[in-house]
Amino acid sequence: MTRFTLLDRTVLITGPARGIGAETARHLARRGANVALVGLEPERLEALVAEVGTDRAAWWEADVRDWDALRAATDGAVERFGGIDVAVANAGIAPWGTVETIDPEQFEACLEVNLLGVWRTIRTVLPHVRERQGYLLPIASLAAALHAPLITHYNATKAGVEAFADGLRVELSGTGTDVGVAYFGFIDTDMIRQVETDPLAEALRDPGDSAFSRPVPVEGAAAAIVRGIERRARRVYHPRWILPVLLAPAPFQRLAELGMRREGISGTVAEINARARQLRVGGRLD
Repeated sequence: MTRFTLLDRTVLITGPARGIGAETARHLARRGANVALVGLEPERLEALVAEVGTDRAAWWEADVRDWDALRAATDGAVERFGGIDVAVANAGIAPWGTVETIDPEQFEACLEVNLLGVWRTIRTVLPHVRERQGYLLPIASLAAALHAPLITHYNATKAGVEAFADGLRVELSGTGTDVGVAYFGFIDTDMIRQVETDPLAEALRDPGDSAFSRPVPVEGAAAAIVRGIERRARRVYHPRWILPVLLAPAPFQRLAELGMRREGISGTVAEINARARQLRVGGRLD
């Protein structure tokens, strides 16, 4: 598999205003790449461009649920930088709630952004990336392999992203274009920090300090993405301990379910359902 340096390559990133997307843009710009930032929160995007340098970065406001906005952003990136070598489909949201009580609009918004948003992003940039025999990296999650309660919708989207990328990889074989998938555990971002104050997630929060529950710095995830791009890797992941789960998810899923049953999680979920009915809200993270 051919590796390439990032110098003067152009990387389009969705969801770059915060967290993994923003930190990845910083890492890439330091390595000499051009970054095309496509997302919401214009003030944050403008500040990020100023931080990394206007010679290396530009931004476009677009929602991954909007085909026209994505096409306009992609065309703008091609005009600004001459083409697109890599696309990181990172935009995502994570509302909390049980299947029984989550607001249907929140559930379906998660599908729209996390799964269909990846499809729209990849479809839009694909001709440009294929022209340069580049690399596509949809962002999945450990949730693609290990499925927890309260985020069944999120699990489904990330498993779908993984399946989408696996099929696309075969479709693009022989074109010189590679496809990876990124999987992350608990990364210290705004999305994860808000879990600490979510009334529905409180009952399931791990009070200990295990590797499974302890957030790790966002810089590690961004560095993993940069390495993955340079290696055109099939699998990008962080932290490293999640690899066995990705390789053999079934036994870990079973162990997790048994552990939750021992801890009485079924009763806890019933309490959460009752609480959600009372609150009439499923805490939203985006």
